[in-house]
Amino acid sequence: MKNLKGALMFAQSGGPTSVINSSAAGVFLEALDSEAITAVYGAAHGIKGVLDENFYDIGKEDRKELELLKYTPSSALGSVRYKLKDASVDDTDYKRILEVFKKYNVRFFMYNGGNDSMDTCNKISKYLQKSGYECNVIGVPKTIDNDLYGTDHCPGYASAARYIATTVMEINLDAKVYDTPMVCVIEAMGRNAGWLTAAAKLANAKGLGADLIYLPEVPFSVDKFIEDVKAVCAKNNNKCIAVVSEGIHDENGKLICELVSEGARDSFGHAQLGGVATTLANIIKEKTGFKTRGIELSLMQRCGAHLASATDVEETFRAGREAVKAAVAGETDKMVCYVRKPGDKYEIEYKLLPLELAANTEKKVPLEWITDNGTNISDEYVKYAMPLIQGEAKAPLEDSLPRFAHLKKVLVEKK
Repeated sequence: MKNLKGALMFAQSGGPTSVINSSAAGVFLEALDSEAITAVYGAAHGIKGVLDENFYDIGKEDRKELELLKYTPSSALGSVRYKLKDASVDDTDYKRILEVFKKYNVRFFMYNGGNDSMDTCNKISKYLQKSGYECNVIGVPKTIDNDLYGTDHCPGYASAARYIATTVMEINLDAKVYDTPMVCVIEAMGRNAGWLTAAAKLANAKGLGADLIYLPEVPFSVDKFIEDVKAVCAKNNNKCIAVVSEGIHDENGKLICELVSEGARDSFGHAQLGGVATTLANIIKEKTGFKTRGIELSLMQRCGAHLASATDVEETFRAGREAVKAAVAGETDKMVCYVRKPGDKYEIEYKLLPLELAANTEKKVPLEWITDNGTNISDEYVKYAMPLIQGEAKAPLEDSLPRFAHLKKVLVEKK
């Protein structure tokens, strides 16, 4: 819808990343400079902030602090995991969102997140269109899982991949210093897609990688894992480093992390993952008697801004700007995505993808990239990922510690 004029509402959702605030910086700075946008709001804790009429006046923030968001990890506005029901089942939330948008003349809405967030964005967009309310809705992607459909890679992935590769290299050097047996099992995030775990292959490219890499794209066998580890140890002075996705599962779909406990579920109905490294390390210790360590990278891989990729930060910042430009130009019901240009030199361009294609569609690691009977990754992945992790982008230092953004978070007075 063209020639709209009104307020812009921006919200963040799902798991934080080291660069999600770079998207926010791009959105905020571009929006504040736009003549079509009369006010810029940041919803507290995602869509819940809209429903609760709880959002911040970004126009009252210092521009310097907004610029520092580029180098500040996590979700500056607060995140949420809240699933909207289909409007055909229960339209209560949608009516409330429409009420709030009308009250504050919100004509541009941007939701920053992964698969579930794009689903939320798509549902809201469709409802507003059906209701006849003119509001341009644009999805701003983010997910370290790198599993959003239609984009070459996802904002946040490269920085997490760089963190994982660096950490695997450091663990490799540490774990092999003694003349006694040692098996390390490192757990990376990734429910159904193994992009993060695959990042361990970048460490292999530098001679300090993992001996075994297991992704959820192929079924996992504990018995085979034991034999794989024993085979590596036999050839490698009883040393082995294995990297596994938290979402690895057996041939029946049973999560390996559920070998010990069925576990809890989140608000989207997804099983709470974690603990697979410790579980497998304990199994190896029992079967071999070797010293083992289970290492869960957990939140560190997604908030490690000190190892952020400059390429990731700058691309993400521009994606936020492109989202605003698209909305002001009249685009709606779309998600910003990256398209890699052909040729040897790495370059991307920004394109728009219909939200309904991005929502809840997972992009997995190509099976042809998974090699050696499910225990390794091909060099094709390295060729794909290495350009993404280039460059350093760190927050300025204050007393030798990072100076992250400090937002005032002035709440908009309720009307």
